[in-house]
Amino acid sequence: MLLQLVSVQSAAAASDRGIDFLEQRFESWPQWSLPAPLPRPRAKQDLIYPDWFSGTWQVTSEALDDSGQAIPDDRPLVHKVRFLRNRRNELIGDRPYNATSVGKALLGEQLLSVEQDPNKVNRQLARFRDDVLLETTVIGRRETSPKAASDFFSDELVLQILHGPGAPRLSRIETLTHYERCGPDICADQRQVSHAGPGLKTDQTLEGRSSRFRLTLKPLRLDEG
Repeated sequence: MLLQLVSVQSAAAASDRGIDFLEQRFESWPQWSLPAPLPRPRAKQDLIYPDWFSGTWQVTSEALDDSGQAIPDDRPLVHKVRFLRNRRNELIGDRPYNATSVGKALLGEQLLSVEQDPNKVNRQLARFRDDVLLETTVIGRRETSPKAASDFFSDELVLQILHGPGAPRLSRIETLTHYERCGPDICADQRQVSHAGPGLKTDQTLEGRSSRFRLTLKPLRLDEG
């Protein structure tokens, strides 16, 4: 019993440290000179969301400047996302559906398909016209407890490899998002920084770029999903 109590206390302390780390990281944006030291997820280890994400949502994404003000003349991006239960009854994002939805909203018919690696939940392949392939792999992740009642942090570092004419181009993109319940909706402040990719040619157009977005998720009825 004593060992069990010690284990519970250790887990709670680790959770508190995780929350503190993500909050500090969030506030230090955009001064992220290096990617955060995030644990690498296992092949079958997905990002688990709180139950209040369940269902299908319409997302409105607005670009913000560093101070959090809307960027003039920038049109919001509107797309859908959905969250489903896995075999362990955990709530996860439908990554192929969500990536296809945002990809179509951004690029239209240039995006042909998004494929999920059947052996790695954290790896997707997006195929584009003109024989261009984008390989995206989550190589680091930290999140707060999915049991949170009203707010939730998630931080993911992805490695993207763009295959096309010429040598492959690499970039690492860290995305830290703070979600909060806003009545029936979910509001979020999302912050990103692109970092140089290791090894092969780095995509110079992305290196060092910081971005910030205001996300509003509105629930959709079943017949709207």
